[in-house]
Amino acid sequence: MIINDKNQNNIISSELINSYDINYVFNNEPINRVKNTSNKENKYDLLNNLRKKISNINNCELKKNASQLVFSDGNPKSPIMIVGEGPGQKEDQEGKPFVGDAGKLLNKMLESIKIERNKIYITNVVNYRPPNNRKPDPSEIMRYSIFLKEHISIINPKILILMGSTAMESLFGSKIKISKERGTWKEIIINQKTYLTMITFHPAYLLRQADQKKYSWTDLKEIRKKIDKLDLKI
Repeated sequence: MIINDKNQNNIISSELINSYDINYVFNNEPINRVKNTSNKENKYDLLNNLRKKISNINNCELKKNASQLVFSDGNPKSPIMIVGEGPGQKEDQEGKPFVGDAGKLLNKMLESIKIERNKIYITNVVNYRPPNNRKPDPSEIMRYSIFLKEHISIINPKILILMGSTAMESLFGSKIKISKERGTWKEIIINQKTYLTMITFHPAYLLRQADQKKYSWTDLKEIRKKIDKLDLKI
């Protein structure tokens, strides 16, 4: 099921941003907004178990070429979760997502809508750096999407932000284009739970395509409005 809640597409100066990527789920089943995914285990135990699952993956070209697993950054109890593509060289070195040039831009993007990075939760579709920073291929995206869905269920965010076409593809498939689908609110069902989702461009893409920043700024304003409407404390 998809819900479009896009407001005016006005373009405002993107000076606060320096540079910034989608898929669908159709379902007519009733929405379960109450399901508790943690059961008897606490969130931190579930995250540690998920991390172990990913670290034990076999026959993975990404894992073979990476220095280490890059799992997440930020506050696991946050109502906001961001999903990017995969680690780059800097992330591979430091073991945290979004710490390179794209991470610096992400920080500016968040600051522009009055969000402190350490108060949200950030991860990627794939948890190991692709060789030469290439885009993960469809089989890799599909393989890691299982872990990503579990990750989302554990964090259980009120707002899920997918940055880039890889994040979009991992949850919505590859038959839609991010340029057409970004900026509208959608609902995606994962493990019988519905998540309010916004697709937007990846900061790395914006670094290459500065003319697209104005659209990301529009998306950011929609995210800020939704945070305020839901009265989320971050």
